[in-house]
Amino acid sequence: MNAYPYPELDETLYRETLECGLAVSVVPKKGFTKKLCYLAVNYGSVHDHFELEGREYRTPAGAAHYLEHKLFDMPDGRDITGEFARLGASVNAFTSYDMTAYYFSCTEHFEENLQLLLDFVYTPYFTEETVEKERGIIDQEIGMNLDSPDSVVFEELTRSLYAAHPIRNPILGTRESIREITPDTLHLIHRAFYTPANMMLCVLGDVEPEAVAALARARLGTENRPTARKLGPPEEAGPIPRSLTRKTMEVPMPTFCAAWRAAPLGRGESAIRQELAAELAAEALFGESSELYLRLYEEGLIDSSFGGGFETLDGCAMLLCSGDSRDPLAVAEAVQAQAEKLLREGIPREDFLRMKRSSLGRRIRALDSFDSTCFRLCAYRFSDFDYFRFPECLASLTAQEALGLLAKTCAPENRAVSIIDPKP
Repeated sequence: MNAYPYPELDETLYRETLECGLAVSVVPKKGFTKKLCYLAVNYGSVHDHFELEGREYRTPAGAAHYLEHKLFDMPDGRDITGEFARLGASVNAFTSYDMTAYYFSCTEHFEENLQLLLDFVYTPYFTEETVEKERGIIDQEIGMNLDSPDSVVFEELTRSLYAAHPIRNPILGTRESIREITPDTLHLIHRAFYTPANMMLCVLGDVEPEAVAALARARLGTENRPTARKLGPPEEAGPIPRSLTRKTMEVPMPTFCAAWRAAPLGRGESAIRQELAAELAAEALFGESSELYLRLYEEGLIDSSFGGGFETLDGCAMLLCSGDSRDPLAVAEAVQAQAEKLLREGIPREDFLRMKRSSLGRRIRALDSFDSTCFRLCAYRFSDFDYFRFPECLASLTAQEALGLLAKTCAPENRAVSIIDPKP
């Protein structure tokens, strides 16, 4: 494996792409007892439209999450979670809008745990009986989501901002869509996206990088299977579907999410620069040290629940803020007015330098978290960017880049507000 040192971060990243196409990244942590391993797939809930072997497919909403659940089944009936536990490991998985990941942490038996992870993720086994049994479990998850104000307010926001992008659909799917999922659906998705070339193995801990690559190579061989071509929706340049949506739930006070739809960022270094610039723009606009945050807090329009940032994934992006407020629309209008003020007056140089230092410090501190580091190494790799290069990108960012992104995004016609009001 090739070693890439990052002196500013005091880290060394070992990287190799195996013959089968699997990207392997290892960050040795000498002296640490904990070891964390991610096996991530460049596929999530929004990738429901694709082409494989010359044929076009659409899969039901929630299929990515359904597959994540069912991969823990094995043909011989083995209890995968129990096997990890017997090896002293904790195993779990998650599905996001644009990534699925299977991971374990352990202090011993690392090689056996890695072998087990590779075995069950690359062994699709689905029957009518087991798929039907899972439907009830996921149906309960969906019910819990529908009772969660935080989930409902965000999902209503995405439907207000986008007319066609599959971010409109919940990651779990709906009670109707999951009834369309069959064993054939899950086999198709596994064949389409669970190819080594569409995945990444990332390990942090006191391990030998070459041993990690050798174990993966022995399990996966050299065959480089073709991956499906994602067919995303066209870029949504027209007006947003709705500027305001309100619902009532059992909440003590109104909770809201306001967002401004941004142009998709694409991939590579240019996209990451825009993402970092947008994060700094959000910090200048409504971060905890901003003029607006302090004023709204003093006026009692926001509390400690208020926060925001910039979110981006395949085919869409948004600048958003959320929290509890007695007058959510007044907060949204205040953010709009502050954005216009920043565009008129600019960001003071000292403020911008302070925000860059703060962002750099937060990201460096986050490297202490194995989970955060593994997640970001995988997510940024799928965006064609080496995450450990964030210091040099931040160092060269200018206030003009942040203001430019703000100017393109924070127009009133791009804004949607989702509110959950208390029931009378």
